[in-house]
Amino acid sequence: MGIFRIFDIASSGMYAQRVRMNVIASNIANANTTRTAEGGPYKKKDVVFVPESNIYYNMGIPTGVRVGAIVESKRPFRVVYDPYHPDADKDGYVKYPNVEVVEEMVNMMSSVRSYEANVTVFNGAKDIALKTLEILRV
Repeated sequence: MGIFRIFDIASSGMYAQRVRMNVIASNIANANTTRTAEGGPYKKKDVVFVPESNIYYNMGIPTGVRVGAIVESKRPFRVVYDPYHPDADKDGYVKYPNVEVVEEMVNMMSSVRSYEANVTVFNGAKDIALKTLEILRV
């Protein structure tokens, strides 16, 4: 495995986790949004990762990860009785987003840890490359 492949893999992981963190932040920010431009409450979004293969390496081994899709959750909305809310239906119930803030915080922590792990791999590969150049210089 070449040193540049390591950089490709780690950077693809960092990019994918950054997208995931942005989606999670959007979910948390809209956890109580009952009205969207599309109509109805905000729908939780999830990021789907897929393995990425680089045609330049021809070995059939995944060379990273990429964001395959950002999908809306199928989980049902939370329904709360609040007849005075402006978005209440005729029976007084309000549909709130299907976002669980605690779950999103756990997902955010997981994403941050994965991002940090990719940074560690990237920096380790960089250090190895620099040490190799030092050896070759002598």
